[in-house]
Amino acid sequence: MQKGFIAFFGSQDLETTHKFYTGFLGLTLAIDQGACRIYRVPGGGFIGFCEHLEVSCAGRAPILTFVTNEVDRVYEKSRHLGVKVLSEPKVNDKFGIYHFFAEDPQGYTVEVQCFKRPEDAQHFQS
Repeated sequence: MQKGFIAFFGSQDLETTHKFYTGFLGLTLAIDQGACRIYRVPGGGFIGFCEHLEVSCAGRAPILTFVTNEVDRVYEKSRHLGVKVLSEPKVNDKFGIYHFFAEDPQGYTVEVQCFKRPEDAQHFQS
């Protein structure tokens, strides 16, 4: 039986990655295995970064999406921290979201979004 979910990605610099995900997104470090660090994602699940995995980015893929009701606050924080922002917050009617894109230290695309449709947003309420 399943007890959780972890998505692992490559990292060439765990300390810079750590500063990005804890400082910018506010994730908490769950496990430090030396060559891998695993972070708790609010709402459930984990994301891990490992030195022995290749950093694999093609264009904007993969996209690591974090859901919050405070998109504008996170956007302002990104500007204050000097995060590489790829777009300003905007509404995407096709998907019913409000979001913006940034880039993490490895080149992964990070999306910060909230769902505008109540039927979609209900899946992310605690």
